[in-house]
Amino acid sequence: LQPDGKIIVGGSFTTYQGQSQFSLMRLNADGTLDTSFNIGTGFNGSVYVVELQLDGKLLVGGLFTTYQGQSQSRLVRLNPDGSKDNTFNIGSGFNGYILDIKVQSDGKILVGGFFSTYQGQTQYGLIRLNADGSKDTSFNIGSNTFTGWVSRVLQQNDGKIIVTGTFPYNFELLFGIVRLNLDGS
Repeated sequence: LQPDGKIIVGGSFTTYQGQSQFSLMRLNADGTLDTSFNIGTGFNGSVYVVELQLDGKLLVGGLFTTYQGQSQSRLVRLNPDGSKDNTFNIGSGFNGYILDIKVQSDGKILVGGFFSTYQGQTQYGLIRLNADGSKDTSFNIGSNTFTGWVSRVLQQNDGKIIVTGTFPYNFELLFGIVRLNLDGS
């Protein structure tokens, strides 16, 4: 739900009220399609999560590999009108799907899901990105940490990060939840 009452909807659909809509749309408060939000041909796969930034831009994650017919592997940032924000560059992106996104107060972006690489480099299940889409190398979760999937990422008021999912953590099998320090330890 946006502050103006408009509603962002993501999922696995191709139409809304007889009109083509590919996995993402914005509705007016009365349920009608907001035609000022234009995603064109949209996504070629499911949208699982949408995170609204304070500037009105949308981070969109899921199982898709293209946006508007162009390569975009599982994560994209859109401008308020639905166009792609080209200042956010994830390169080759993720090799698996995205289940959750959280923008931290400092503008850095936590991304969780079921993946083992980011931009061709090993990265299991959780990553923190800078505002431009590059990997935040100050966030170190160790190697082989979240080899299952991360379903939710939350940040506490003290800055610590709560991660839920199904995963072994540093070779200890944990089901459900782990709390990380702001640096990923």
